[in-house]
Amino acid sequence: MHQLDHLVDVARKAVRIGHELIKTARPETVTEKTDRDTFTDVDVRIEHEIREYLAEVTPDIGFVGEEEGRSDAAADSPYVWGLDPIDGTANFVHGVPLCGVSLALMQGDRTVVAAVSLPYLELHYSAVVGGGAFVNGRKLSASKTTELSKSIVAIGDYALGDGAAEKNRQRIALTAELAARVERVRMFGSAAHDLVWLAEGRVDGAIVLSNKPLDLAAGILIAREAGALVMDSSGAEHTKASTHTIAVAPAVADQLLSLVQSIF
Repeated sequence: MHQLDHLVDVARKAVRIGHELIKTARPETVTEKTDRDTFTDVDVRIEHEIREYLAEVTPDIGFVGEEEGRSDAAADSPYVWGLDPIDGTANFVHGVPLCGVSLALMQGDRTVVAAVSLPYLELHYSAVVGGGAFVNGRKLSASKTTELSKSIVAIGDYALGDGAAEKNRQRIALTAELAARVERVRMFGSAAHDLVWLAEGRVDGAIVLSNKPLDLAAGILIAREAGALVMDSSGAEHTKASTHTIAVAPAVADQLLSLVQSIF
């Protein structure tokens, strides 16, 4: 098996493939997956090219992508690459420069390597379990904010599809409670941005009221390696089985979790 230090370098190179494609390509086709949830020909191209690169340099590791699914290669491997080729596709389609490429190396339920690239901002994030998190070579540390009233908290997109109306009643109630308690609420439209900016100290908390591993796995490792806490809304440590994703700077964790639990 490859060493993790080598694999994080592989991951960085892989997301740079998507980085360059996002910067140079505009979508020619936009396809609806479900109610108002779309993917583009650029998503598919990025996934295809990164899949091919990883199959060449790590043929003994499996792969699963958001658009084309799981590779049959290396099906018996304990490791698998998980890719979201464009996190924030709606932003990308509309020309909003908040989207990214998110790649995680997972060992069962555990993410061991992560790389996230934000192409329009030239920010390249990475982490190895137990080895810290970095952006453009600089080590990351979550914010030291101690008061919720001085915190910026990012929230995930409102729900789409079946059951969206009920889910959004809860989300709107949460937004209202946050608006009354925190310095600012932000919705960037990309979980990758939420989590890596938490790791960098740009925001103090990130609330994603879902748990989709391909969207979240890389950002969660980067946030944790920067010292942030990542939990379910119950307060338990976040796992693949969690319903929600609450990531937060340690000093305001109890305050933010209490606020979330007042709604859910």
